[in-house]
Amino acid sequence: MAAQINRRSSTIWRARVRQSIKTGTDRVTIAQVAREAGVSKTSVSRYLGGEFDALSVRLREQIGKTIARLGYQPSQMARGLKGGRTRLIGMLVADILNPYSVAVLHGAEAACQKHGYTLMLCNTGNDEAREKQSLAALHSYSVEGLLFNTQGRNVTPLHELGQAAFPVVLLDRHVEGCDFDLVGLDNVKAAQLATRHLLAQGYTDIALVVQSLYGVSSRQGRQAGFLQAMSERRDCHGQTLEVDVEQPGHVATVLREFFLRRARSGGRVALLAGNGMVSLQIALALQSMKLSFPDDVGLLCFDELAWSPLVGSGISTIEQPTYEIGFTAIERLLVRIQGERSVRMEMLLDGRLISRGSTAAVTAQEGRACSARLAAKLGVTG
Repeated sequence: MAAQINRRSSTIWRARVRQSIKTGTDRVTIAQVAREAGVSKTSVSRYLGGEFDALSVRLREQIGKTIARLGYQPSQMARGLKGGRTRLIGMLVADILNPYSVAVLHGAEAACQKHGYTLMLCNTGNDEAREKQSLAALHSYSVEGLLFNTQGRNVTPLHELGQAAFPVVLLDRHVEGCDFDLVGLDNVKAAQLATRHLLAQGYTDIALVVQSLYGVSSRQGRQAGFLQAMSERRDCHGQTLEVDVEQPGHVATVLREFFLRRARSGGRVALLAGNGMVSLQIALALQSMKLSFPDDVGLLCFDELAWSPLVGSGISTIEQPTYEIGFTAIERLLVRIQGERSVRMEMLLDGRLISRGSTAAVTAQEGRACSARLAAKLGVTG
């Protein structure tokens, strides 16, 4: 009886081992491959390292079939550390919920695949503590370089990376005092393009709606371009509105106050949304106030989103070359990883204006009618 129990237990144990190998719950090792193939671990290592000349045709076939049968996956981390290379690149993004981050990620991944690297993504959620923790985690994996879309406030970790001469390329946001390459949109030029379009379409009262400007160079650049373009038209009014998209109702409150201030001006009102997240909140706020574009207010948004052409007569946008930004950033980082020590570079790409119904041109008379309609909907009299 005891012997039967022992045989049954042994059978169950072997079945569980086979199942764990199939499901990946117990990683197959080189030693297991060697034992199953009836060869030495050295032979397996040579096979995995591409040293086929050191093995007979029979051994190569035997090892290859065993690896396929067991589903063996070599540890790239261990092989990389042994050779002094991990072929890992870290990417820190300030907010993965921002459509910009996801779009740039596609380009970065494509470049990594092209050059045989693996991308490790960390989302910091615009939080300083999480940014620091993510940096430490990526460092523990021995990444060879880093793409960094910083939250922009606490720059101490970046200064430390600079002192260590660690390869870093910044995405979208410049950091003062850090001698790193930057790849992103030419924010000043793009904001000028957007603002001049609104002015040319007959809008005279324009608000740039952005999240907090503090420490975020891309938003500051867009504000600079907006103000420069507005300064070309002394007869028009431009204002920057900072909003908190995380605070329920804040965007609607800020917009309502702006509309009330400008309702009596008789001018045509338009909004320039600073990014995709702000665009969504503006659309929701206008809906809550029963305002529409372009009948009551014009709307132009940074970032081309999937729903931009689908809302109303379509939302005009500044499309960022996000795929190219991600791809270019990885290729620039690889140059630094390979040892280039040239002076810091800024690679700024152009945005593209996509004009739709939300910024339809109006005559002066139509503009006055729109202004009167906006005032009436807001309850402004006199």
